[in-house]
Amino acid sequence: MSSSALGFDPHHTKIAIIGLGYVGLPLAVEFAKKYRVIGFDTGKRRINELNKGHDRTFSAESEALKDVVYHANGTGLHFTDKIEDIAGCNFYIVTVPTPVDEINRPDLTHLYKASETVGKVLKKGDIVIYESTVYPGATEEECVPVMEKVSGLKFNKDFFAGYSPERINPGDKEHTLTKVLKITSGSTPEIAEIVDQLYNTILTAGTHKAPSIKVAEAAKVIENSQRDINIAFVNELSKIFNRLGIDTDEVLQAAGTKWNFLKFRPGLVGGHCIGVDPYYLARKAQLVGYHPEIILAGRRLNDGMGEHVAHEVVKLMIKKDIEVKNSDVLIMGVAFKENCIDVRNTKVIDIANTLKGYDINITLYDPLADPVDVKHEYDWNSVTQLENGKCYDAVIIAVAHDEFRKMDPRKLCKENRVIFDVKGMLPKDQVDGRL
Repeated sequence: MSSSALGFDPHHTKIAIIGLGYVGLPLAVEFAKKYRVIGFDTGKRRINELNKGHDRTFSAESEALKDVVYHANGTGLHFTDKIEDIAGCNFYIVTVPTPVDEINRPDLTHLYKASETVGKVLKKGDIVIYESTVYPGATEEECVPVMEKVSGLKFNKDFFAGYSPERINPGDKEHTLTKVLKITSGSTPEIAEIVDQLYNTILTAGTHKAPSIKVAEAAKVIENSQRDINIAFVNELSKIFNRLGIDTDEVLQAAGTKWNFLKFRPGLVGGHCIGVDPYYLARKAQLVGYHPEIILAGRRLNDGMGEHVAHEVVKLMIKKDIEVKNSDVLIMGVAFKENCIDVRNTKVIDIANTLKGYDINITLYDPLADPVDVKHEYDWNSVTQLENGKCYDAVIIAVAHDEFRKMDPRKLCKENRVIFDVKGMLPKDQVDGRL
């Protein structure tokens, strides 16, 4: 097979995107501008919304979505939850979530199911590309055997694989899919070239072709592990400087004047990337007999920051003679990051759960996060609007939504109150505590 023989055009290239979340939908939209694309997802609600041109995750603009959905020139995008609709594609790109379980072990359930789905329609000559974050070796050791078993085809003889890790940053309108250089790889040198050329037809930033799938997998998993470790370092610094009576932000500003100082900031590290990926690398390391110390130490420290924030708020309340039990505390933000609706693995919930132990009345407020999702994930009630006239004993700014930047949290408080700014949104003289 060769890229020229395949001919990247609407008549010879039909792409199925498996999973239509933050990663899959933007990818489907971009490919659909040049090829025929079938977007597949098992969520009926998601499919129904997308077929109406609505994306509740804000990963794709409504107009852009409608533009590609209704093309009639051989290109365009069709959404479905029916497996038979993706039969006949020659590229299958898997973009499903790869979370961890309750004890932080990699959970490949979605990946296995997606591989089974593809295996049911796989035919000779097809290429399956994975974008989901995994540990080195997972594509060829975990996913390929599933496809071989279900399809009855032989890997690298009848069908082929590639890996091109996603680099989507939810809520980021600057570093979008086409503007970020992408790693590509394939199960043979020839397939690697085809995968690389396919992505280059939609990317303006270009690609980096890795020498193997394992190298591409490893590169992805260390991107977020590196950030996790660096954030853990400044989180630890914030704890130390707090005890020393030094403002962490002022220290970081001073240190940041050196040309090679890495400008990381303390904060909550949640979500399905930085807060998860290090566990994938750690698990694989353990399977080959190595116990990773720095990676897991960073994870432990970052996983404890929600509880740390809660205790700091309670200490400040006690210092101000605010009765903690039955007090009213407002937590601004539930999503795992700013300008994002996703609440999966948000560390804001750790703040709420810790404060709940003090018999505090907690209001979880997020204008973007769906209360249904919050209830489903954590059994917590949240609101998208605040109660008129209600004043709180303490306000915690946990997420830096743009909408929060327009608000003055002091107007939401009683006269004797505590304002704790996790994200450093407000001037120092307007808050009682910050990381």
